[in-house]
Amino acid sequence: MILIKDKLPILIDSGFGSEAKNTDQLLKEEGVSPEELHLIVNTHYHSDHVGGNFHFQKNYGVTIAAHKWEAELINSCDPEACSSEWLDQPVEPYRVDLKLSDNDQINIGSRSLKVLHTPGHTLGHISLYEPEEEVLISGDLFHKNDIGWLNIFREGVSSIQRSIESLDRLSVLRIQQAYSGHGPQIENPLAAIDAARKRCEKWLTMPEKVSWHAIKRIFSFTLIIKNGLAKEEINNYLLKCSWFQDFARYSFQLQPEEFIQVLLHEMIRSKAASWHNNYLIATSPYQAPHEKWMNKNIKPKDWKPQDIPT
Repeated sequence: MILIKDKLPILIDSGFGSEAKNTDQLLKEEGVSPEELHLIVNTHYHSDHVGGNFHFQKNYGVTIAAHKWEAELINSCDPEACSSEWLDQPVEPYRVDLKLSDNDQINIGSRSLKVLHTPGHTLGHISLYEPEEEVLISGDLFHKNDIGWLNIFREGVSSIQRSIESLDRLSVLRIQQAYSGHGPQIENPLAAIDAARKRCEKWLTMPEKVSWHAIKRIFSFTLIIKNGLAKEEINNYLLKCSWFQDFARYSFQLQPEEFIQVLLHEMIRSKAASWHNNYLIATSPYQAPHEKWMNKNIKPKDWKPQDIPT
């Protein structure tokens, strides 16, 4: 999440749903009460970027803005919204109030943010650019030493080419500071963009690598939000996941049952996960969501009109 403290305070992305009350406290520590938020702008609709929307919209009436393509899926409660069903990631219901298009301007008080449609990570992914101080907010298009994972099954096999085009668009901007959806401030944005582009180019000739990059991140995030999986639970869990079925059959030409051990071996080999008392645990530092919150298991297909904040 990124807080822009201007005359009209704006929160860029709202984190995972279980952390919404912690976000309240973080805002207050920065001198902004939640009801003072002028706008929440979502760079894209994955659960770790939109999860707090419900809380802020319901409790404080905060306006939510997102790219118009993703807004349509959200507002129609489409089962594909947020890729939540496919990823098995809960998202509480919310409504997009402000539909954004490429080159729109978002007024933050003393200046404006320019909306740049930068598809790749998702079709409706946006970045935000402030030309006076030459600041870029890149969402999950690229990070300091990485690139956002690509969902070829939900965003299309050409998502690699779209990412390259988006990176090319950003590469001609004057950027002094950049902030992504994950990791620290990017001190040398143009070098990071160049590195991300080169990685995408490699993926064009080695499609298996784009799949490994994605599946390890998806499974790691699963282990984070579930606070690990017991050894005896893993097979049944993976076999019911759409993402696992698709990657096994189409990316690796294996039956899902055959792919389980292949994935587990790679998670351990790459140190993305490790075993602790017969539990597979993500190695990235994390704070597990409250079990009560996770048990809600809310997905867009379950959203009801009366549950959506008005």
